Amino acid sequence: MSGGALSRTERESRLLRAFVELADTLVDDYDVVDLLHRLVDHCVQLLDATAAGLMLSDQHGGLRVVAYSSAQTRMLELFQLQASEGPCLDCVSTGEPVLVGDLSAQTRRWPRFAPLAVKEGFASVHAVPMRLRRETIGTLNLFRRETGLLSDEDLLVVRALADTATIGILQERAIRRGEVVTEQLQTALNSRVVIEQAKGVLAFAGNLEMEQAFHALRSYARKRGRRLAEVARELVDGELRPEDLSD
Repeated sequence: MSGGALSRTERESRLLRAFVELADTLVDDYDVVDLLHRLVDHCVQLLDATAAGLMLSDQHGGLRVVAYSSAQTRMLELFQLQASEGPCLDCVSTGEPVLVGDLSAQTRRWPRFAPLAVKEGFASVHAVPMRLRRETIGTLNLFRRETGLLSDEDLLVVRALADTATIGILQERAIRRGEVVTEQLQTALNSRVVIEQAKGVLAFAGNLEMEQAFHALRSYARKRGRRLAEVARELVDGELRPEDLSD
């Protein structure tokens, strides 16, 4: 069954909530960083995936890691950028999905990335473009510990999630005006930097793992209806103390 041990009814209910959350970006102001983290979380919960990550194009045409479900996923994404090879880069350059059922058979295609991914315990990968019309703004990436491809049903779901999130980021009003839309993308990329700094502050102060620090930061922001980047910046600037987030 897709989505781990979820029953079909539970999976459909979660899937509906996921699309409602993403659709809300079209009618209301929203926190783009939190949106993208929810997107990768939904992918792990709903699909037959071990981990998920998301990259966005910056204003200079490069790729940057913006959201990920685990530190291990972030490491794999960053390694692709450093090695200048991998499924995510191929996906963005072609604008087409890159679906690999057996990473161990791809060492000639990706001589540096494929062995590392296999060593980390991943056996297959699916990279789906975040694309609207002819513009590809990033890629949504699913890593699995089992060989084989996702089911056709799961592929439809991940494509739909990626497409809906893409529309939310670009916003149709700007598209109708024919503008090159970079503001929301750059906001996400810039916010990522200060969030990583805040995670480091929390991790050091509370002797936490980086993922634990991020969850504490995210929980504090959500409970108070605030943006992640705003809370992170206050923490880095000393306006918030690390102990404030444990209240």
